[in-house]
Formats: sequence, C-alpha cells, structure tokens
Amino acid sequence: MEIHVLAVGDVVGENGLAHLERSLRPLQKLKKIAFTVVNGENASGVGLTPQQAERIYDAGADVITLGNHTFGKLQIADFLDDTPYILRPANYTGRAPGRGWTICDCGGYRIRVVNLIGRCDLNFNAENPFTTMDAILRQDDATFTLVDFHAEATSEKLAMGYYLDGRVSAVWGTHTHVPTADERVNPKGTGYLTDLGMTGAIESVLGIRPEQSIETFLGGLPGRYQTPEGPCKMQGAIYTLDSATGLCTAVERVDIR
Repeated sequence: MEIHVLAVGDVVGENGLAHLERSLRPLQKLKKIAFTVVNGENASGVGLTPQQAERIYDAGADVITLGNHTFGKLQIADFLDDTPYILRPANYTGRAPGRGWTICDCGGYRIRVVNLIGRCDLNFNAENPFTTMDAILRQDDATFTLVDFHAEATSEKLAMGYYLDGRVSAVWGTHTHVPTADERVNPKGTGYLTDLGMTGAIESVLGIRPEQSIETFLGGLPGRYQTPEGPCKMQGAIYTLDSATGLCTAVERVDIR
C-alpha cells in the first residue's frame, strides 16, 4: 500500500493562514493526501497563538510543527502541554513545555512525526539534533517516520538527510522560507527536500513587507514586521510512501497560488 503525505512550509502571518485555509483541503482532495504536516511557527509573524493553531488544525493539518519562534507568543506554552497535535523541537531543553514528537494511529499504519531544530546559526542552546533523533528512533515503533528539521544551514539539513537515510521515511527542511529544487529519494530510500518554502505573501521578503527588510539591510529601524497585502502562495512537498518498507518512492514539490 502507498500513501501520500503532504508537508507544508512555514505559514507566515494572517494572510498566509487565510491562504492555507482556502487551499489546503482542495489540494488534499486533488492529490489524495492521507496525512498532512504544517509548520506554523510564523502564523503571528513571530510565533503563533492557540487560536491560530486551532485554525491550522481545522484547515486540514494532522500535525503542526514549530521552530525557533515556538515561544514567540508565550500563551502557546500551556497549549503545547495540552494538545497532542502540535510539536516544538524535540532537542529543546527538557525544561521547555510541550513535546517534540508524536505517533499518530491512522488505522492500518502508524505515523511518527518528529520536529528538530538545527544548531548552525540558531543559538537556542539546543541539544544535538542527530543524537536526539537516534534516541527517538529507539522508542515506539511506527510504520512511517517524518522529520521536520527547522534549520538555517543547508549543510546541516543535507547532513541530516544522509544521516537518516534508510532509517526514516522522509526528511524536509523548514525555516528559510525559500523552496529548494533538490527534492529526491536518497540512495537508501528516504525522501528529502532541503527547504519546503513558505505559505504567505508572494511579493515579500520571507513573508514580510519588502521595504521593511530593505530598511533593515540599510541599517535603519524597520519597526514591527508586517505582512504585505496581495496574492499568496502555499509551498511544500508530497511524499509517496510504501507501507511495505516504510520508505519513500517519490517526492513532488507543490506551489499553490
């Protein structure tokens, strides 16, 4: 049996969230998606609220992953403890609220979803994501394992893809908001993409108003980041997974505008 899993890149701002709500279920129907993971850490620009997490879930996400802006909105802390469908990076300190991985029972198969954060240029005092993943894989078994690696450096993401090749079903990168063109099935059968891209305004710099980003690089004070009006995109990837092996047979990038 084959299933199709959809991974959706970082949702940025209210307009990105609204575009997700419009676009996700039609894509799921068109592509016969069995399971969906959405990175939601930028729904408020920096962080997300419990209400936004509920909207992402209601829009069609089975699991919501986060990253370096997990606690950008502190009201999410209790929600992370109480809600099984939302994950923060598993290699955060054990003192952080919430959980970093979960197993979803989907009837004929079980899907483990893991959220990790990189350490190159992301100084969050995180534990080693590679050894953290080793420890997780020694725990409860699952038919498929999906990994959202929220990281800055393409080298760290690529290294993780090779490190987990043949041990997990799929690895994808989030955080940099620009989709990469390296979708592939790695030599031992793990689906891989360095970065999914984002869900947010097309005419933007990583989802924010271009003039604000330009002002930052000119050395000025851009003020509180704002998302621009106008058309949006929803970017991500579809992984075709084989239940007999638990591995990937195909990867397809998506860009819905």
